[in-house]
Amino acid sequence: MKKYISKIYKLGLKLFPICRSITGDGVRKSLILIKKHLPKLKIIEVKSGTKVFDWTVPPEWNIKDAYVKDHLGKKIIDFKKNNLHLISYSNKINKKISWNQLKKKLYFSQKSINAIPYRTSYYNNDWGFCVTKLQYNLLKNLKGKYKIFINSKFIKGTMNYGEYLIRGKSKKEILISTYICHPSMANDNLSGLILTAFLAKYISKIKNLNWSYRVVFVPETIGAISYCKLNEIRMKKISYG
Repeated sequence: MKKYISKIYKLGLKLFPICRSITGDGVRKSLILIKKHLPKLKIIEVKSGTKVFDWTVPPEWNIKDAYVKDHLGKKIIDFKKNNLHLISYSNKINKKISWNQLKKKLYFSQKSINAIPYRTSYYNNDWGFCVTKLQYNLLKNLKGKYKIFINSKFIKGTMNYGEYLIRGKSKKEILISTYICHPSMANDNLSGLILTAFLAKYISKIKNLNWSYRVVFVPETIGAISYCKLNEIRMKKISYG
């Protein structure tokens, strides 16, 4: 596996900055990068509004920019510096608000003054920012109103997932799956995304496999539910996962 270490690290450097969510350009961009290592990876589209059991695939969400400025126009929170600053699936907004209004939309960790928490609002009509405790304290002590800007867009688009089949002698399958929706967090779940890709690459080069292996790259919860719904017959072949 030593020959993979350099490639794993290089792929990690490319994937880490991408803002991923359960839908959108970030997911597609990430799957395209994975496909360069797994050329036979199928990238599947599921349309927004599709019913999957008792869930519904949400609108596609994309984000271009987001920030909070103080009354002098200085950016205190900047999505482009760290995509964890914005709550995923935040609504579009462009206005000035008071501290009492802003503080209700800020989230920080009590455990570390430098940590940025990760929060989502996939199925809620909302917006917000995640900050360090230091940033929160800085904002709290400023005067005047705050400029809030989020350039996000919801469209009736698609949710994407990836599927890679490695055929063995048996039609019975082992399922390996990983989530692909979290943004710039190495342990959750970038490490799983990258190592699953290289594990699939490694298995695909083994000769005379007894089992077949089905490797899927899905957004959390809604991606897994959608995969199960759209592949109910196929899932019967899976013996282990």
